[in-house]
Amino acid sequence: MDDSTIQTDILIIGGGSAGLSFAIHCADLIRQYNDDASHQVKLPSQIMVLEKGGAIGHHALSGAVINPASLRELLPEIAEKDFPFETPVIQDDTMFLTKGAGFTLPFHPPYMSNKGNSIVKLGKLVRWLSSIAEKKGVEVFTGMSAQKLVIENGKLVGISTNPTGIDPQGKPLANYQPATEVRAKIIILAEGTRGNLTRDLVKIFELAKNSNPQVYSLGVKEVWEVAKGAFQKGRVVHSLGYPMQFNQFGGGFIYGLDDTKVAVGMVAGLDVADPTFDTHRALQMYKKHPFVANIIKGGKLLKYGAKTIPEGGLFALPQLYHDNVMIIGDSAGFLAMPSLKGVQLSIRSGMLAAKAAVEALKTNDTSAKQLSLFEKLFKDSDLYKELYPVRNFRQGFKDNLFLGSLHFATQLITGGRGFSLSGRLSLAEDRKHCRPLSETKGVVFGIDQPFDKKTTFDKEACIYFSGTKHDEAQPSHIVVPSAKVCDECIALYGGPCQYFCPAQVFEISPDASGKKVLKLHPSNCVHCKTCDIRDPYTNVIWGTPYGGDGPEYEEL
Repeated sequence: MDDSTIQTDILIIGGGSAGLSFAIHCADLIRQYNDDASHQVKLPSQIMVLEKGGAIGHHALSGAVINPASLRELLPEIAEKDFPFETPVIQDDTMFLTKGAGFTLPFHPPYMSNKGNSIVKLGKLVRWLSSIAEKKGVEVFTGMSAQKLVIENGKLVGISTNPTGIDPQGKPLANYQPATEVRAKIIILAEGTRGNLTRDLVKIFELAKNSNPQVYSLGVKEVWEVAKGAFQKGRVVHSLGYPMQFNQFGGGFIYGLDDTKVAVGMVAGLDVADPTFDTHRALQMYKKHPFVANIIKGGKLLKYGAKTIPEGGLFALPQLYHDNVMIIGDSAGFLAMPSLKGVQLSIRSGMLAAKAAVEALKTNDTSAKQLSLFEKLFKDSDLYKELYPVRNFRQGFKDNLFLGSLHFATQLITGGRGFSLSGRLSLAEDRKHCRPLSETKGVVFGIDQPFDKKTTFDKEACIYFSGTKHDEAQPSHIVVPSAKVCDECIALYGGPCQYFCPAQVFEISPDASGKKVLKLHPSNCVHCKTCDIRDPYTNVIWGTPYGGDGPEYEEL
């Protein structure tokens, strides 16, 4: 290997809960095998994690309420009292909000109870997992952006990182450094929602040809410092209704992190018809509701972040393996609906993939046929049993809240089948639901809600609270291939990118001639990938910027 190529045994792309859980469990299984004196041939044991964030936890954003059972299974040697949780869930409420009022439901919708769960900061959790992985011999490298797949003879053999020291036009500068190629026997894609490598791998090898289209929500979240007693530590509130419309999927949440810190957030489906719908603005409107406003009154905004959430469920999972590669966590779409729980599923998917990887190393066979063991293990696991009963949940809400609730009720009665004779409902890609601006009567979502810069903030201010930083002397990692298509989108849809992006990456403004044109601000990007999902023409392609660039979500 030359200076620009690195070889390892197992390569993991992504230092989140899925990738690190895989690394920990794989290291444990390899060590157990190699410590057995009866095994004369030892397994290769070099495990490497590449994380694009500047530090572990920088790009980790979640609700997050977690069932501790997955961590107990991953780390049986550690007492639960030593898990890095903020607090157990003490009180759990589901509310329905109108514009000026609201009420608490007398029951939890099925699967939404948080009894026995704990509130966590995902950045804190993954930093803890990383420290455990490194003690087990795993090599963890941060600030490493995986840009491209390396495919030879129809098989994935490695990845290529971003070259650096390039100007916006793609020309090398004095500090130019070429890309590094990292090759491995087994590659694990754990890069989070809509990862660029997973997206490309699934497309090249048609891994989703038998799957439903994946559908997503966008979650935006803020952490506030509030007056002591304003919201109980350990209390969890999920809300339906305001500010969402009747035909939209989503809702709000409030988590009591400690005596003076709360997480306030909004999750909204990206299949909304209105091209002007703006999840960031919906969160600002949510905070104006009397119930929420009373909690954060006199408080201080500390952090802001945004993340897309894969909600297609069991039928939207792609084939989880191919030659030399497996897909886990949010990259695959492991998320339980309707509870919107993903962290524990990511951990468990990583553990199952680790078992399949070790069996492949034992046989010195990393072919697709051998790695299909991952899918077999999944279908025999509690993870599959958790996803199967709610396999049609999100698809049932494709029209409106009332019909979705009715459909869900029938799913509960029929074991998840619902109204479908085949037992499988489908839902078109999110971008295909976007309607022309003329069909939405030209009403710009939430335009009557000004930002007071005390409790509500515009996107520019929120970018500051996300800690987002990029080297601006690099090519844009967000590419809009066709200006002509962009012009058509602005004319027909009003430039939905300026609304759906939670970080003001896309600006629609008149040029010198008065024509409305797109101006990109890639340095504002918080890496949520909404643009790659929601653009009605698929005329936006998200790629990785320099390693270490992006948000800093450590305390989110």
